[in-house]
Amino acid sequence: MSKDENGVESAIYEELGAWHVNTGEKTIHAKRMPGRFRKLKNISSLVWLIYFFGPYLRFGDRQAILLDIPHRQFHFYDITILPQDVWILSLVLLFFAILLAVVTSMLGRVFCGYFCFQTIWTDAFTWIEEKLEGKPAARRKLDQSPWTPHKFRLRATKYFFWLLISVFTGISFVAWFTDARQLWWDLLTLQAGTTPVVVIGLFTAGTFLLAGFMREQVCFWLCPYARIQGVMYDSETILPTYDARRGEPRGRLKKDGTSKDQGDCIMCNQCVVVCPTGVDIREGQQEGCITCGLCLDACDSVMDQIGKPHGLIRYASLDDTLGKRDIPLYKRPRVLVYFSIMLIALSGILYGLTHLGSLELRVLHERQPLFVLESDNSIQNKYVLKLLNKTDREAQVKLSVAGPEGMRVKGVDELLTLREGGITAHTVFIRIPKKSLHKTRITVTFRAEMIGKDAIAEYESMFFSPG
Repeated sequence: MSKDENGVESAIYEELGAWHVNTGEKTIHAKRMPGRFRKLKNISSLVWLIYFFGPYLRFGDRQAILLDIPHRQFHFYDITILPQDVWILSLVLLFFAILLAVVTSMLGRVFCGYFCFQTIWTDAFTWIEEKLEGKPAARRKLDQSPWTPHKFRLRATKYFFWLLISVFTGISFVAWFTDARQLWWDLLTLQAGTTPVVVIGLFTAGTFLLAGFMREQVCFWLCPYARIQGVMYDSETILPTYDARRGEPRGRLKKDGTSKDQGDCIMCNQCVVVCPTGVDIREGQQEGCITCGLCLDACDSVMDQIGKPHGLIRYASLDDTLGKRDIPLYKRPRVLVYFSIMLIALSGILYGLTHLGSLELRVLHERQPLFVLESDNSIQNKYVLKLLNKTDREAQVKLSVAGPEGMRVKGVDELLTLREGGITAHTVFIRIPKKSLHKTRITVTFRAEMIGKDAIAEYESMFFSPG
């Protein structure tokens, strides 16, 4: 191996030796410190109250929001979405996916830091842990101590509360897919079916293990978003940033004052001990940073104590740190593309919701045979009507057909009953005297009117004859 190759190999090994990867050898016991970003994190976590209490909202005699998979219906108050309208749900998912990309492009992984269920549940679990076992130093000491009745009691109490939250998480998930009141009754009377019990068990075990034990390792090794978020960053993305020009060189705070050459970073490491993923933001952007801003709170509190201005660690873009001029949002091509897609998706959602209707009509013409010559010298065509009742109750419809003079229709004399939330098939025969037919194909219009509702559906079909 040549001298140059030896130098390259040494540089590689040196870089690998300095690279720190959190592989979970020790538990991260982050310090909880008050501050504006901690307060913002606590407030944003309240959005998950919708997850827990949303299934218990009622609308009339049923659950207001219900993903009724067995009956293939999605109820949102008085809106019922059937499989035929599933494209609306697809647009909703597209809208939020692009929204996530937009937010990441502008503000980094703020979803991870403030809204992600793994982050919020882990924060709740560690809050319980702190209340029972004490501050981080006490928890680390307890981890290393042998098992005693005191340690067993603390751990058992902690696991009990973790398990309580985990079970409630699993039940809340299932409650979105079935009537929440009936679910609780079935669980309390031990009459619940296999499927809800298995799903609750899986969610309970997953929440207990992921939020209680794996914690930041989920962000590092299991979360796919953590892997793709790097490609969403650009030089204008605002992220937690350490101002190296102001902070370096670092040095300890001394009683006789600090050197003029020393930076503002006094190596207190508070930015590290508050980080829920154990990241040292002073080493630059890293995969484990979830953009929660807790390191900003820690650093600002230290700066207050030593009489220095805030902002040694702050939210800033790469361009900002390099002294470049910020580019407005409306001049950033990627953000404009994202917003355009969101606008299209939102327009489609609004159109779909305003044109759902309560009734749909499709008409299928019998192909074999295409027409029949009757003994009275009239031509008969057969049609199968597919009527979709989008309401959650049975409905009655009145059928009618518009066509040429002399047309006789069989199958529309009586009201037709449609089952709720499904398709009802109905056969109709049309006869037209041969003398009234001057073309091989003429248009006939089918009309269905729902009784008691302002719902009308029409469908144009063709009547075939030998000419």
